[in-house]
Amino acid sequence: MSTIAIRLGGAQRRLTDLLARHSIDLLRISLGLVFLGFGALKFFPGASPAEALVARTIDALSFGLVTGTGAVVLCAVAECFIGITLITGRLLKTGLVVLAASLAGIMSPLVLFFTDLFPGTPTIEGQYVAKDIVLAAAALVVAARALGARLVSPAARPDAG
Repeated sequence: MSTIAIRLGGAQRRLTDLLARHSIDLLRISLGLVFLGFGALKFFPGASPAEALVARTIDALSFGLVTGTGAVVLCAVAECFIGITLITGRLLKTGLVVLAASLAGIMSPLVLFFTDLFPGTPTIEGQYVAKDIVLAAAALVVAARALGARLVSPAARPDAG
């Protein structure tokens, strides 16, 4: 094997080890920043493009018990709490439970208002909800780690030869 191949192999192993150690934490923190950012926007009327959809969705899900501004503020508080728990890692499992409930609400417009979101081509609200599929997948990875799953590089596995 050539010297270049050996060096590239060593660099690849170091990169793989680095990714195995830190990538899920980076995913958790970046997911937290997204939730904190989108949640904070909802505290400022008119700042969030999803504001009307949030109010309409929570109104429908709560059978009219939580409406309008109250619905948007409730969502803002939940998203900011989720963001802070993901960024800091404190109360992470609690934050993930709130995130699971929030994701059910976030995805519910796909069922409740599908034809409004996708009348042919996706509306801006439809695009907003569709991107949440990626956030849900990222949340599953973070939750798996929080519950004990580990990503390990091939070199660190007991069966590595």
